[in-house]
Amino acid sequence: MQSWQMAGPAGWEQRFRPMVTVVPYVLLAVMAALTIAFKHDQPGSLAIDLMLCAAAAVWSLALFTLHPAWRDRVGVMGVFLAGLILFGLVMVLRNPWFGLYTPALYFYAYRIIGWPRELYFIAGVAVVAGTAQSAGLDTGSWVGRLEYLGILLVNIAPMCLLAWMGQIGERYYDSREAALREAREANARLAAALAENAALQGRLVEQARAAGVLGERARMAREIHDTLAQSLTGIVTQLQAAEHAADDPAAWRRHHEAATALAREGLTEARRSVNELRPEPLETGRLADAVTEVAARWSARHGIPVQVTVTGETRTLRPEAEVALLRVAQEALANVAKHAGTVTRVGLTLSYMDQQVALDVRDDGCGFDPTAQVERDGGFGLVAMRQRIEALPGTLQIESEVGGGTGISACLPAEAPEVRA
Repeated sequence: MQSWQMAGPAGWEQRFRPMVTVVPYVLLAVMAALTIAFKHDQPGSLAIDLMLCAAAAVWSLALFTLHPAWRDRVGVMGVFLAGLILFGLVMVLRNPWFGLYTPALYFYAYRIIGWPRELYFIAGVAVVAGTAQSAGLDTGSWVGRLEYLGILLVNIAPMCLLAWMGQIGERYYDSREAALREAREANARLAAALAENAALQGRLVEQARAAGVLGERARMAREIHDTLAQSLTGIVTQLQAAEHAADDPAAWRRHHEAATALAREGLTEARRSVNELRPEPLETGRLADAVTEVAARWSARHGIPVQVTVTGETRTLRPEAEVALLRVAQEALANVAKHAGTVTRVGLTLSYMDQQVALDVRDDGCGFDPTAQVERDGGFGLVAMRQRIEALPGTLQIESEVGGGTGISACLPAEAPEVRA
């Protein structure tokens, strides 16, 4: 059985609950008042009618109102509603105005019995209503009996049809709720699958990155073996030959020139390989950690304190941007050691801003005239730093004066790295 509390939407039940818990008693009170008004001059009949009203009220109170738990019991509710219908039939047979009690009976029949048993009780209530409407008919004649049956049919048919339509609507509501529940469960499963796929994709990306690193290391190992090792072997061979040709100036010069050429070629290959490698500190940490590590090594090697400051929220940048900023830090510190003279302190600041990331390196050394500075060694000097930063694109500013120290500031867009599956 589908109880009166569970059938249909919960909002409907809350709204119409008074129709089965309050209204029946109100209707009985109104009918009792009407009976007193119409039969005040018939004490005996009035007493019987009032007793019927009181009996119906006590019946409802005992079997329904005071025992909510009984409302889910099919047998108890069937007895309860059958008794009310019997009370109603007796009352309308005595006085037609007791037909006003049938709306309460209909609400009970529609809500507390459940499909399809409710059809029998609805038909019984319709008989009570039709009997009240047939007051005054001559049921002793065939014509009167046919009229009475017609009135009953007019009451029973639409009320049962209404119950059937309500059942269809209730089934539609239940099916819609089941479909929505299945959709929510499917969405939950889909979300779980997407999360699992995202985690799997992350693992695959990490594995691909690790495989790429190993592959690049293997490639560089082969390249070093095929280029630098061979160059160094050739240099050693030429130097040994020059040593044996010490008495022959022309041969010694030839071997010396060959060794020098091999050294230049090896240096060129070394620079090319270095430019293609991602700096080792960035392989194991973020840019801020790598800069701090480079500064600590430099300070320990040269005995000059370096204060490293990181501002803003640290985050991962594009690999080429991190490499460029780290190279600027390394070259700036190298320039301090080579050209700044007596230096007592060096400051290195890495600033993470909303749209940009800036690296500042300052020292209190001897300084120089930037307009007169000439790049001499062809390595990662000031010109190379500027080219590296501006190629990303970014900006590099150099502030210095003789005796006033030097400041180098590199700034790059803070674009997030691209993630490739």
